[in-house]
Amino acid sequence: MGLLLKKGDHAPEFTLPSTLKKDISLSDFKGKKNVLVAFYPLDFTPG
Repeated sequence: MGLLLKKGDHAPEFTLPSTLKKDISLSDFKGKKNVLVAFYPLDFTPG
């Protein structure tokens, strides 16, 4: 089973590729900005 978060939990550290082909980590924004992560599982897929 995957990681389960509840309302109010802190997000775990993660790193994802940006659209500019550069890795971005959650910690890059700590203390600087709010972060929103949105997932679009069917984006860029046919149909």
